[in-house]
Amino acid sequence: MDSARFLISPRSRAAAGTFLILAILAIYGWFQWLPPQKSGQTVTVEIPKGATSQQIADLLSEKGLIKNSFVFRAVVLWTGQAASLQAGTYAIPQGATIPEILDVITKGKVRVDTVRFTIPEGFTIEQIADILAQKGLVDKRRFLNEAENGTFDYDFIKEIPQKQGMRHRLEGYLFPETYEVKKGATEREILELMLQQFGKVVTPEMRESFRARGLTLHEAITVASLVEREARVAKERPAIAGVIFNRLQHKPPMLLQIDATIQYVVGQKDELLLKDLEVDSPYNTYKREGLPPGPIASPGRDSLHAVASPEKHEYLYYVTKKDGSGEHYFGKTLDEHNRNIARSEQQPK
Repeated sequence: MDSARFLISPRSRAAAGTFLILAILAIYGWFQWLPPQKSGQTVTVEIPKGATSQQIADLLSEKGLIKNSFVFRAVVLWTGQAASLQAGTYAIPQGATIPEILDVITKGKVRVDTVRFTIPEGFTIEQIADILAQKGLVDKRRFLNEAENGTFDYDFIKEIPQKQGMRHRLEGYLFPETYEVKKGATEREILELMLQQFGKVVTPEMRESFRARGLTLHEAITVASLVEREARVAKERPAIAGVIFNRLQHKPPMLLQIDATIQYVVGQKDELLLKDLEVDSPYNTYKREGLPPGPIASPGRDSLHAVASPEKHEYLYYVTKKDGSGEHYFGKTLDEHNRNIARSEQQPK
């Protein structure tokens, strides 16, 4: 039997190739059309007078509000809105679409009065309350009461255990960041903003890394807070996290003996006294085995990542170099640790 041959004409091949190219361009265009981030914080954008559509597109791209300045300009030209773009200071939420952004800018929906504040990494919830109160943003008592007793719809808050002796429920969960809030924001609204940021930074992937190390989220945040307060140099955070894990897993058990936990109880001091190490508190890691009942500060990104991926080594000790660098000497044995202490004491201060 003769086999039939099906021939594709050059014209058909060209049409198919054109269709494929158009499909790829359409997919690419759609991808570029989508916002670069999901909904999140509000971004302040100041558009100067006389700014061109290209300059505005570049500014929006720099702020992370659009993926592609060319696509934004194309939409502006296609819709004939170039002449309608208005100068001003705008508050545009992350995740806004290009039409939504244009609606704000072309209608001159300038932002309401806002206030910016920064929460440093390693601050306690009481220090955070002090910062906000000094700026006139909150009443300290109401802020702490809302943090302790308010109802917040976040899964990580529902997982916080009610441990005896834990000082503050949300200690460690108010993420250190620079925030912008509208004037007159309530204590609850400010707490919501900080908790929302915590939920964005502590991703499901990070939580899975914590679980893989046998840690609950609360335990992981507690370790990260210890790392935050102990490490002064970012590059050493994974190494210090490694020391903490080595001590927790050591046989026989070792006390963590972390000075920062004592500081949390007795207050910040340049140098702890021997009597401070005897303080009766569940946070005293010189007397109590294992982790303290909860975080002792708000850890930043580096400390959280250090706990998710600690450095693997055999160190059990570290001591601060007294050369002003903020770095540490690490030791595997007590003898090595004692030599490092002597070495540190000999350094010029």
